[in-house]
Amino acid sequence: MATTPSNGAAAAAQQLPLFYKSLTPLSSQLHGNYGIDRRENLQFVKGVHAVPITVDEFASAGRHFPIIFSTGATPAPLVLLGLQEGQNFFVKEDGNWQEGVYVPAYIRRYPFMLARLRQESEDLSLCFDDTCDEIGEGKEQAFFDGTEPSQVTKNVLNFCEEYEKSIQRTRAFVQELSTQELLMDGEVSIQPPGDSKPSIYRGFQMVNEEKLKELRGDQARKLIQNGALPLVYAHLLSVQIIRELFAKGTPVPETPLSVPTDDGTVTNG
Repeated sequence: MATTPSNGAAAAAQQLPLFYKSLTPLSSQLHGNYGIDRRENLQFVKGVHAVPITVDEFASAGRHFPIIFSTGATPAPLVLLGLQEGQNFFVKEDGNWQEGVYVPAYIRRYPFMLARLRQESEDLSLCFDDTCDEIGEGKEQAFFDGTEPSQVTKNVLNFCEEYEKSIQRTRAFVQELSTQELLMDGEVSIQPPGDSKPSIYRGFQMVNEEKLKELRGDQARKLIQNGALPLVYAHLLSVQIIRELFAKGTPVPETPLSVPTDDGTVTNG
């Protein structure tokens, strides 16, 4: 998770996760009259081609998006909303999300998140992006009833706390894959109609099916007992959706995919 100073507006943009331009701790003293309007669209997601996903979302997300893993020393699962930077097939021109398609929790969490205000502290504080137009004084849903958090704030805090737990479960899952050396450089071959040669989509990681088949009995039992095996298959089945995204008319990128880490910080694969 990104570590931010108490005056969130002073944090450098490159230190903040995807979508966030600032992080400010929510305070009854400073934000007693603040609130948030109901979200009308997801315009802020337009042009974003990959967002973090947690293991608790694999079943829902895998029906709509490819679930892949970022490259680098600390891989993280992501869903592809497009196949190259600036591309998103699920946010329509008017900013509305495509009907009937799952909305990842990372998107639903914005403009809030839990963050450490001091490097040495383990405590997490509820923060918000104060550049978000939905938040301000006199908004529809108040953050406080007097000096006490409103039900809206309690609901936001509960959502963010549950999301943090999901992140920890996700990191444990990825660590298990790494320990068993199941991740490999991903590659999907796409044969466009009329083309003599297939297009290759790469720049991500995926589970190596051959190594999965070769696991010893004790290794396979561990994946079954800790619930990792269904997640692996949800991921593998979803990777084929890359071909469906390609069929929407996108060129395959020639450079490695730029993807966010599990806290949303963008890195190059």
